[in-house]
Amino acid sequence: MGKKRIISKTEEELLKEREKIETAVKKEIKVETPQKIKEGRIYIFSSYNNIILTLTDPKGNVLYRTSAGQIGFKGTKKGTPFAASKVAETMAQATKKLGIEKIQVLVKGIGSGRESAIRSLAARDLDIGSIKDITPIPHNGCRPPKVRRT
Repeated sequence: MGKKRIISKTEEELLKEREKIETAVKKEIKVETPQKIKEGRIYIFSSYNNIILTLTDPKGNVLYRTSAGQIGFKGTKKGTPFAASKVAETMAQATKKLGIEKIQVLVKGIGSGRESAIRSLAARDLDIGSIKDITPIPHNGCRPPKVRRT
């Protein structure tokens, strides 16, 4: 076996990567709604690999959705708390643009971005009415395998 080289990024490369992510977050948000909606729901789905935020009206019609992959994160970086906070910032911008004043937050999943997404939404001066965890929990689980005979 030969020597292993550790590739480390220079400061310039790190700055370029950060700048690219910030421009993706600040990208123009396209939102089309026929009437003004005062209340909405934000569904946060957080897995180990990605985080997805969906904005709906009280009936459940999707108004806007975004994810860490859509913003520009790739690979394992999509599941990080930093990526979740950036996705939540984008969602907060869309919510303000739509004119939604009060939101309900529904969280689903077991990823590491749950907490940071909620904190980022709260930091953006959104009026959060309630936070609810809707992660599915198995009641009795799967049937166990047959007993092994030797």
